[in-house]
Amino acid sequence: MTQRLAFKMFLKPGCKEEYKKRHAALWPELRKLLKDSGVGNYSIFLDEETNILFAYQEVCGGTGSQDLGNMEINQKWWDFMADIMEVNPDNSPISIPLEDMFYME
Repeated sequence: MTQRLAFKMFLKPGCKEEYKKRHAALWPELRKLLKDSGVGNYSIFLDEETNILFAYQEVCGGTGSQDLGNMEINQKWWDFMADIMEVNPDNSPISIPLEDMFYME
């Protein structure tokens, strides 16, 4: 069964282009980890007025991208992104789950 997950993260001001650049060159091994973990249809949108990133993904198997923090490649990605995002002490992005309020197929 596919789950739909959404969450928000926070981009530092002035980092829009760098964020896009880094994600356009997403590391192949991180892409493979996400796909192998059942994460697909993964999109991230930016609200430029607030610098809030809105993420959406579909997950098969119950493990979303935010559950992969114990994987070394994911930790390296967090370190790589920490200078342009609001992060926790372990460099994981501050991420707030969003409640599913409506869905239409």
